Parts: sequence; structure tokens; C-alpha cells
Amino acid sequence: MKLVGEVTIDKVEKVKSGKVREMFALNDMLLIVTTDRISAFDFILPSLIPYKGQVLNRISNFWFKYLENITKNHILETEFEKFPAVFKKHSEMLKGRSVLVKRASIFPMECVVRGYITGSGWEEYKKSGSIGDIKLPKGLNLCDRLPEPVFTPTTKADVGHDMLLTLQKAKKIFGTEIVENLKNKSIQLYAKAAEYALEKGIIIADTKFEFGQAGDEIILVDEVLTPDSSRFWPLEDYMPGIQQKSYDKQYVRDYLLSTDWDRNSIPPQLPNDIIKKTSERYIAAYEKLTGDAFKN
Repeated sequence: MKLVGEVTIDKVEKVKSGKVREMFALNDMLLIVTTDRISAFDFILPSLIPYKGQVLNRISNFWFKYLENITKNHILETEFEKFPAVFKKHSEMLKGRSVLVKRASIFPMECVVRGYITGSGWEEYKKSGSIGDIKLPKGLNLCDRLPEPVFTPTTKADVGHDMLLTLQKAKKIFGTEIVENLKNKSIQLYAKAAEYALEKGIIIADTKFEFGQAGDEIILVDEVLTPDSSRFWPLEDYMPGIQQKSYDKQYVRDYLLSTDWDRNSIPPQLPNDIIKKTSERYIAAYEKLTGDAFKN
């Protein structure tokens, strides 16, 4: 097994390096490579998580296909064997963790949908009874299911924190028609995915979507409903009023919070047992969602 933390491809321009994904330009396409990096508290951690990139890539591809009747997406090719020849000698690094996608003009807004109240949404609710400009019922407990999913967009920051946007502010920035379109698409995508996942024993507490404009179409881009972009809770352990067990990287956040790391300096290496258990959680999420055994 080859752990992939950084990617370079001969004669192909790297156009972006995110916290987890690397992006390369080839003609009118982009190659997106999902590495084994993991981030927390806006830092890329020095440790790599075995199989993480492959798992995230496969989960996204599963959801892109499952949800394509709601909205078109950016996927052009998922099978490495069908990639252009320029990528073939990098098969050990790219196979299983890469996709070819359409270029799109990305809306700089994270389309966050919450079905349960937790995280920053819970903190804001405790202070104001609202998230953004959405008033919520009184008396909610931590991790309660909301009466219906709510759309709480944020800014999209390349570095640092994304910041909550009210719907009104988002409409002023992007236009009412576009924001209403993205809101409706996001809630439809979340509702369909959450219903499916529940049947598989996973609660999708919240998630974020990203969209782009390709020609005259708005399409779904980036990653979709992965443990990096969503909170996944085991249904069998769900109990409102307390923090939930999770399949996502909350396990790593919790570990880091238990250390003396100040969250302002270079993060520490993760212990081997934390790395192993984190990898196992990602794989478990993939297997429960898809019903397929994970094979490297």
C-alpha cells in the first residue's frame, strides 16, 4: 500500500492544492486526486491516514451516481484505465483515488444542510435560538433531529474558517435566483441521501455541497457526502442530548483536544493507534453505505 501525501505529475500543471485534494489541468478537463492527508482545526496534520483517499474518492463517486437524477455533476471518468496516457505511468499514485471532471466556475459558497443540531449550529442556537437568520423551535437538545433540514450557507475560505452567511446576505452577494436554486438542490440532495443512509444504519447529521457553473448549467462539484464533508453517526448508538460516536474525523479532533496542542502551532503527529482507528472508521463508513467490502 502506497500512502499519498503529495502529488506531482510529469508535464501536467497543478492548478490547486487543497487540504486533501490536488487538482491538475489537462485541456478542458481537470484531474482531482484525493490524498491520504487529514485536516483538523484548519491545519493539515503531519500524519497520513491509510486508504483515506481511496475511500473518500469511492464514497463521492457512489453519491454522484446515486444523486444524478436530482442534479448533474462534474464527473467525466472514474476508471483509471480510461484516463489519458499521460497519467498511466503514475498508476500507483493515482489509481483508485482520482477522477477526471469538467471545468466549472465555482460558486464561492459552501451549501451547508443540517438535519440535526450539533457543532457550530448548536453553539449559535444556545445563544440566539437561531442559526443565521433561521429561527428554530425552543427546547432543542444537543444532536436533536430538526423538524426539517435547514440550509445554512457559509463563505468558502481557502485558508482559515468558513464564515456563516445569512440567506439574505448570500442573496445580495450571489443573487436571489441562484441562492434559491442552490438551496433547493442542496436540501433535495441531503434529503435523498439521508433517507438512504438511514436504511444502512448511518445518520447524516449535516453536510456541505459545492456547485459550479459549466456553460449554462449549475452542476454539483468537489466531494459529496463523505466523512470529511459530513457528520456520520451510527444509528444504533444515537442518543440525543450527548455528543455522538461518529464515522467522520471528529475522532481525530477529539484526540487533538485531549492533548496540550494549542491549535495555533504545527500540529503533532498522530499516534499509530489513532491513525489505525481513524482509517478503520473511514472504511466502515464506505462499507456500510455501499454494501461493498473495501478492497485496496
